[in-house]
Amino acid sequence: MKRQLLELLEKDEEFRLAVAGYLGLSETLKRLYSVEEDIKGLLEEVKGLREGQRKLWEEVKSLREGQQKMWESMNRLWENQSKMWEEIRALREGQNKLWENANRLWEEVKGLREGQNKLWEEVRALREGQNKLWEEVRELRKDVRDVKATMERITLSLEEEARGFIAYRLKQALGVEVELGRLFIDTSEINVYGAVGDLCVVGEATVRLGRGLVEELLKKVELLRVRRPDLLRRRLLKAVYTDVAVPEALQLAKERGVWVLRWDRDLTPMKVEEASG
Repeated sequence: MKRQLLELLEKDEEFRLAVAGYLGLSETLKRLYSVEEDIKGLLEEVKGLREGQRKLWEEVKSLREGQQKMWESMNRLWENQSKMWEEIRALREGQNKLWENANRLWEEVKGLREGQNKLWEEVRALREGQNKLWEEVRELRKDVRDVKATMERITLSLEEEARGFIAYRLKQALGVEVELGRLFIDTSEINVYGAVGDLCVVGEATVRLGRGLVEELLKKVELLRVRRPDLLRRRLLKAVYTDVAVPEALQLAKERGVWVLRWDRDLTPMKVEEASG
């Protein structure tokens, strides 16, 4: 008889449910089924979240393992009727834990949603900041272009002024009329260049004369000698037109025969030298 009952319990679901109802387990099974459905719903909700996905899956796995243990406990209930109520109490405790876990999962889901909302707010704030930075960059670029254009106008005006004053002083001091302009040798620009008769003028124009510009002028003269000797003449005048000159630049200019002048006076003597010197 016992064996037949066990076989019926194992093979006949209706009989098994009837016995479960008689023993007061049907409601528990329904609740367990309900819990399982709730857990599936939670899993679908968790799939939509990017952050914390791995932890949620591990929690669901733990819940499923707990379910499996409960089913094993149910099987043991059929085998040992005397322990049935203790096992039922254990199942109820497990069920409560499942509900607690489900509630915790919902709380985690809510927390993740709130975290996502905050992240989106941060992203929007960063985008707004980035847009403001781009606006600042565009303004800076515009300012740089304006400053560059202004400097170019100032430089051109200074160069024109330098050519006019140097030409005037040459006519005044030497009685020589020479047309001065710009000259390019490869990528190098000579601000002031002109030649008349056996005289060649090579010069620069700058607001503030430092030692480096004197050395640069001397290098350009050497570049002329090497690349365009046809532009030189027997006599050479090296000149720099400036508003302000530092003492060491003037000292070097005197030593190397560079004529430094400004609109009101000469800062170093005018010296014409042999172009081969």
